[in-house]
Amino acid sequence: MTARRHEVRRDPVVCLGGLLACGVLGGLLAAATALPLVGSAGITVNNVARTVTDLPPSPREDPLPQRTVLLDKNGKQFAQFYTENRTIVPLDKVAPIMRQAIVAIEDSRFYEHAGLDVKGTLRALVTNTQAGGVRQGGSSLTQQLVKNILVENAQTGAERAQARAPSLKRKITELRYALAMEKKYTKAEILERYLNIAYFGAGAFGIEAAAQRFFSVPASALSLRQAATLAGAVRTPYATDPSLDERRRARLRERRDTVLDRMAQVGNITPAQAGAAKKSPLGIRLKPEPGGCAESSYPYFCIYVHKELLTNPVFGHTRAERERRLARGGVVLRTTVDPVAQRAAQRAISARVDPRDTEVAAEAMIEPGTGRIRAMAASKKYGRNSGNTNNGPRTTFNLPADVAHGGGQGFQAGSTFKVFTLTTALNKGWRFDEGFMTPGRFVPASGYVDCRGRKVNDPNAEVFNASGEGKGGPQSISTGTWKSVNIFYMMLERRVGLCPVVRTAKALGIVRADGKPLREVPTFTLGVNEMDPVTVAGAFAALAARGRQCQPMAISDIVQRNGRRVQVPPSCTQAIDREVADAVNHILSGVFTKGTMTGQGIGRDAAGKTGTNNGYTSAWFAGYTPDLAAAVSVGDIRGSYRHPLRDVRIGGEYYGAVQGASLPGPIWVSSMSAALEDVPPSSFRHPDMGRFGGGFTPGMEKDKDKKDGEGERRAAGRRGGWGHATGRRTGGRPHQRNARDQAGYGDRADRPYRGWRDEWDRPHRGRR
Repeated sequence: MTARRHEVRRDPVVCLGGLLACGVLGGLLAAATALPLVGSAGITVNNVARTVTDLPPSPREDPLPQRTVLLDKNGKQFAQFYTENRTIVPLDKVAPIMRQAIVAIEDSRFYEHAGLDVKGTLRALVTNTQAGGVRQGGSSLTQQLVKNILVENAQTGAERAQARAPSLKRKITELRYALAMEKKYTKAEILERYLNIAYFGAGAFGIEAAAQRFFSVPASALSLRQAATLAGAVRTPYATDPSLDERRRARLRERRDTVLDRMAQVGNITPAQAGAAKKSPLGIRLKPEPGGCAESSYPYFCIYVHKELLTNPVFGHTRAERERRLARGGVVLRTTVDPVAQRAAQRAISARVDPRDTEVAAEAMIEPGTGRIRAMAASKKYGRNSGNTNNGPRTTFNLPADVAHGGGQGFQAGSTFKVFTLTTALNKGWRFDEGFMTPGRFVPASGYVDCRGRKVNDPNAEVFNASGEGKGGPQSISTGTWKSVNIFYMMLERRVGLCPVVRTAKALGIVRADGKPLREVPTFTLGVNEMDPVTVAGAFAALAARGRQCQPMAISDIVQRNGRRVQVPPSCTQAIDREVADAVNHILSGVFTKGTMTGQGIGRDAAGKTGTNNGYTSAWFAGYTPDLAAAVSVGDIRGSYRHPLRDVRIGGEYYGAVQGASLPGPIWVSSMSAALEDVPPSSFRHPDMGRFGGGFTPGMEKDKDKKDGEGERRAAGRRGGWGHATGRRTGGRPHQRNARDQAGYGDRADRPYRGWRDEWDRPHRGRR
């Protein structure tokens, strides 16, 4: 039979001598095959005639569900989503032997009829009557395609059941649609549609997914034995599913041999070829086709992408529309995750925190200037624990992310929030050496006004410096930052204004992990708001990018079903003045050389801020280079206030109290060093010393000269602290490596969050 003959369209009303014979035999015999009592259905000749002459349009064909594939920044797949595991392929990508096998067993006169195989229907009727049950199908391959389309188009379970119901009405509907499709499409087009829509078992929809799932080969490379196996699976895919048990595999082998015999009967192969193939084993090589994020190489990043697809209006105007698009799939998403950075973050965390620990560490890495998320890692594995217990080596919370992206409520960010007060002060004209005397105890009784103009003072609260030692003294914005002095920052926040500080934080992308409004209270600068690492890393990345704030993004471009590529550009704004950002970077660089992270540098320009919360309920480190920003959080997953980080063993190491510099800091150092190993070092821009240098702090005039890191001696500035010309620190003793950096106490009305699962705890009742 020639290829030309395969493409011939047959007139649907010309068979067995005329319209009447075609209608009566076709309509009634097709129905009789499925319904033993069709003779009582009351079908008239006129009804049948109208059935085959007054044809409807071919059935609506919605895009078939396919896989949505996630690629890393280098183009390598790391996850996929699907409701039906399917990859649509053109007919020329299906091995010819597979095409022959499916036609031979399902509709051997496929190329001869016009949608209704009367001879095949008669044969099936006789065979089924003799057997007392269904042994052969009477439907043509085109009718089977119609049935599959109607099932796929069904929106509800009832509609799907109706599309499968063994009723005369359904059979006649299929027949009419099949005749219409034969007029619309060529035989090759019909066969291609059938091979892509059919279910083969083992979760594989369509011939490409079936070839990969059953034999780990593409459909274009199927052998005779493999093609016969898949053709045999279509009739009863559940009864012959090789992934379930050996009994079903035995049935599948029987079906394969039946197909081989049929191929020999119709002349596709010789009897000798059929015999040889029947002697061979099935040769099933089931290839796992995991769907969702639990089996992904980067599960937390995968969850973030999945939630982004469901919540971001960019991917659909309504959630229902976004859900439909995700369910239909068929798109390829190139994401922003960097395998090098991802491995670096995961290894740094895994080396210090065990999945079985109730304390959890999480880290996010973001590229400055674009907002591209390069890594998301956590100490616990993603998934459910045995018996669905809450505590174990796994979790279903996206620990590095916010609630909107599958995360929990987060942990209070602690002294990392002092950065926003620092930024506000520099923007208002404060200089590096400018400061004031601080007491050993502070009560926020006056001077705090939120952005709604309300006074939010708390005369009942007491704030102490780190560890509550009650020690005061002169501090500039430089020394107050390096030492992370709580009282200095409470007083600085009052001087520059609580609302301006809140606005700075918002401009840099700060939002609460639970999506609720930021709590604008006096202790805002001490980090009383619960945060997630992605958000904090994004805010610090804006400083690295000289004030250019970019929304964290996980998808860089999309390849649609039709092959069209759509790029997703960064969403950025200039949040703060560039020179102010340079000045902030200058001071925060000193955290590694003169402050709470002394001795923990990464061998290149870096800036950052530690954060340790009241009572050691959680600990943070957030930092950045010009090329990469990262934030690390540590807290107890059972509830941070009920289970503070005191007298704990984490990753086999004992900690009297976990501080920002003692665990999050080292994780950050290790991960950033590895992530940037092959990236040439970049430098921060030197600040405008004419604008930010100098300043005066009462009580700091007695500071002595100190050598800078390069051994270059310089006279101490007349007002102490940083020299006017070089910006290098000239006095004071460097803060020790594990200097405490506790975030202080929240407002009396604070209701601190217990952790990832709990509801709000009772208010603080005591103060140190």
